[in-house]
Amino acid sequence: MAGIVTSAMVNIALFTLWGFSDLGNLIFVYALLALVSSGGGRLLARLFLAQRNNKHKQRVLIYGAGSAGRQLALSLFSGDQHHPVMFVDDDVTLQRSSILGIAVGNPSQIHNIVNAYNISKVLLAIPSVSRLRRREVLDRLESLSIPVQSIPGMNDIVDGSMRIDDLQDVKIEDLLGRDPVEPKVKLMHANIRGKVVMVTGAGGSIGSELCRQIIRYEPEKLVLFESSEYALYSIEQELSGQILKLGLDFTVAPVLGNVLHANRMQAVMTTLKVNTVYHAAAYKHVPLVEFNVVEGIRNNVFGTLHTAEAAIAAGVEQFVLISTDKAVRPTSVMGASKRLAELVLQALASSKTNTRFCMVRFGNVLGSSGSVVPLFREQILKGGPVTVTHRNIIRFFMTIPEAAQLVIQAGAMAKGGDVFVLDMGEAVKIDDLAKRIIHLMGLEVKDELHPYGDIEIHYTGLRPGEKLYEELLIGESVQQTEHPRIMTANEVSLEWPAMSQLLSNLDKDCNDFNVSGIINTLLTAPVSFNFNGQITDLLAKPADDDSVKDTKPVLLVNNEKDGTRYSA
Repeated sequence: MAGIVTSAMVNIALFTLWGFSDLGNLIFVYALLALVSSGGGRLLARLFLAQRNNKHKQRVLIYGAGSAGRQLALSLFSGDQHHPVMFVDDDVTLQRSSILGIAVGNPSQIHNIVNAYNISKVLLAIPSVSRLRRREVLDRLESLSIPVQSIPGMNDIVDGSMRIDDLQDVKIEDLLGRDPVEPKVKLMHANIRGKVVMVTGAGGSIGSELCRQIIRYEPEKLVLFESSEYALYSIEQELSGQILKLGLDFTVAPVLGNVLHANRMQAVMTTLKVNTVYHAAAYKHVPLVEFNVVEGIRNNVFGTLHTAEAAIAAGVEQFVLISTDKAVRPTSVMGASKRLAELVLQALASSKTNTRFCMVRFGNVLGSSGSVVPLFREQILKGGPVTVTHRNIIRFFMTIPEAAQLVIQAGAMAKGGDVFVLDMGEAVKIDDLAKRIIHLMGLEVKDELHPYGDIEIHYTGLRPGEKLYEELLIGESVQQTEHPRIMTANEVSLEWPAMSQLLSNLDKDCNDFNVSGIINTLLTAPVSFNFNGQITDLLAKPADDDSVKDTKPVLLVNNEKDGTRYSA
C-alpha cells in the first residue's frame, strides 16, 4: 500500500509537469489498477501455495465447532499433517454458518459430507460433553469407513500435560458411555486423612491408582509395599513428583517385601504404625494361575492370611481386600483362590478382633496389565487378526480411577466381614467391542459377508479356567448402601475352626506340590468351584487328573443373615 501511494505521488508530479488534463481520474485509475494487480497477484500466489501445501495433508472433518474445535482448526492450519475442510455441530445456531472460513454442517448429513469433501478422518472436539453423549456420537460415526480420533480431555489440556492437537484414538470409556459418580469426600477421608495408610501391591494397576487417590486426601504417611523393585521405584518416583507439585506435606515409605513373609509384614505394620491397609497384592491372570496352581494359592490365599494376621497383631483399624468378580462361582483356580481369601477375612472377622475386615468385588478395569483394548489396537495396527476367545464372551468394565475411588469409599462403610460389590454398569460383549474398535480405526471386519474387508477376527476358544459370563454376586441378598454404585451382599462364610482346618490341609498340599490335593480341597470348600476336570499346572504329575475326586462341600458354614449353621 505504501508503495502504491508513493508511486501515485510521483505520477501526480510527472503528470502535472507534462500538463495532463483530468489528473484526478488518471491517478485514481492508476492506483486502482496497481492495487488490484499487486494484491491480486499476491492473493493468487498465496492460494496456489496453500493449495499445494494442503494437497499433502489429510482432509479432516472436525466434530464440534465450539471453542475447542476452533482452537483445533487453528492449530491444524499451522501444522503439516491435517487440513480441516468442514465442521459439524449439534448446535443449530452454528449450522450453515462459517467459522475461520470453514463451513459448519449438520451431523445428520455427516455421511454425505464425508463423501462430498473426500474426508479421510473425523476429529472429535467435544472434550466437555458427558461420556453418554460421546457414546451417542460414536454410534453415529461407527458406520463411516474412515478413522475417528479425539482431542485430549479438558483436564489434560488445562494442566498442560497435552496439547489440543495431540490426537488420540477413541478411548474405551467413551464406547461404554458410563460417567463416573463424584466421590463422597466424607467417605474418602474416613480411613485416610491423618492416618498411616499401607497399600500392598502398590506398583500394580489397582494398587498404584489407589496410591494416586490416597495422596489427595491428606494421609499422615503412605506405605508402599511391593515385591517388584522396579514397580516400587516407578510408583515412588511418580508419587514423590505429584506430592512436590501439589505442595503436600507427608512422607511416602517405599517398602520391598513379599506378602508371604509374615514376620516382615508384621514388622512393617508395627514399626510404621499402620492404621489402614488396602490389600491389592495378588496373582490375577487366570491362565497363568492355572499353569502355576501352587504359587497362585500361596500368594492369593496365604498372602492374604499373613497380611490379615499381621494387621491384627499390629492393631490396624481397617483392612480392605481387593477381590474380583471371578470369585463368584469360580471356574478357575485364580477365582477360587480369591473367594477363599474372602472366606479367610470373613472367618477372622467373626472372631474377636479390633481390626475391621471387608472385601470389595468388581470386574475388569480398563488399562490394567493384560487389558484387551490395547491388545486389540496393537493387533489391528499389525494388520490383524484380532483374537477373541469366544463369540459370546461378555465382561464388565470400569475405569481404574473410578474403581479405586469406590474401593476407598466402600472400605469406609465397613462394619466387619462385609462383602461389597461395585455397580459395573452394562456387560460388554467382547466380540462387539473388537468390531467397534476396528470400525472406529477406519477399517472393515473381514468375514464371510465382507470377504474383502481389512481385519479378520479369530476365535481362539476359552482359555484354561476362563468363563463366558462373569457374576458379582453368589446369593440374591443384596442391599444398597449410601453410595449409589456400592452394594453389600450377605453370603455364607466359614467359622474360624473350620477355616483353620481347611488352610492346614491346603498348606500341606502346597508344600507337597500336590496339585490334585489342592483341587480337591477347593472342591470341598464352600467356594462353589466349578472345576472343568482338567489340571493344566505345568509341574503337575501325569496322574493328577485321575486323583481329583468328584466331591461336594461338606464343611459347616455360617449364614451371616440369620446366624444359622448348615452343611454347604
